[in-house]
Amino acid sequence: MSVDAPDLSGQTAFITGTTRGIGKAIALALAEQGCNIVSTGKTSEADDYGEDKDLEGTIEQTARECEEKGVEALPIQLNVRDEDRVEAAVEEAIDHFGEVNIVINNASAIQLANVEDLPANRFDLLTDVNVRGTYLVSRAFMDHLKQTDEDAWILTNAPPVTVDRAPGEAPYAWSKMGMSFLTLSLATELSGHDIGCNSFWPVTAIDTRATRYFGLGTEDDWRSPDIVSDTVLEILSRDPASYTGNAVYDEELLAAAGVEDFSEYNLTEGNPAPMSAQMFDPDYERSI
Repeated sequence: MSVDAPDLSGQTAFITGTTRGIGKAIALALAEQGCNIVSTGKTSEADDYGEDKDLEGTIEQTARECEEKGVEALPIQLNVRDEDRVEAAVEEAIDHFGEVNIVINNASAIQLANVEDLPANRFDLLTDVNVRGTYLVSRAFMDHLKQTDEDAWILTNAPPVTVDRAPGEAPYAWSKMGMSFLTLSLATELSGHDIGCNSFWPVTAIDTRATRYFGLGTEDDWRSPDIVSDTVLEILSRDPASYTGNAVYDEELLAAAGVEDFSEYNLTEGNPAPMSAQMFDPDYERSI
């Protein structure tokens, strides 16, 4: 990491969608700094991977890799759409660790399509995983976070809300911006409890299974998930009582923290275009 990482020893993070990609990178980065991890997702070795048997990565594998860094990790199979399961997972995590002070809403469904071409059941999936999932997980932790001894955070992997339309990808865009909308609203609703509620989003496309599956550019256009996990660490180095209600872009926050060379995050030489930011804000231009 190019900026100073915080010491998270003795803290515990509950992260959704840790089986692969950005969620796994965040889990490993926090574990590297001494943070215990609750690794959650649908893909579990307990059920022979279930409907995700063809996907690489499990919640248990991520937990094992976190434990190799010297922390404790608890894998919990979780469908964030299921209210009862979310509440049970939150209770299990708190019972196991005693305190969970970092909640990261990372789990997300993606399908890029216009309104006419997207089936209603896929619209429901985007809504339920992205918006409902963020709502359920955040809500389930709110009372607990108000009472934590450590710095308390609700962080969400979602873009700033800067536009009122996204032709060609409106269902996905609204669901992602809904995640930010909820999180930033919580910054006000939880003011006075010193809970930092912020969203974070990459400027460029990130090398993940979804990016490759949907053909969102090539390796020349992508950065590694490490830039997102470093962004989360930079947020966690701040004071949640004052650093709340922000929707940040990764490279802008890291640049403000002193990062000058982003080449370490690139998959190839060159400077990837701001594809991810422009997905939701076509007028976005780099300020660095």
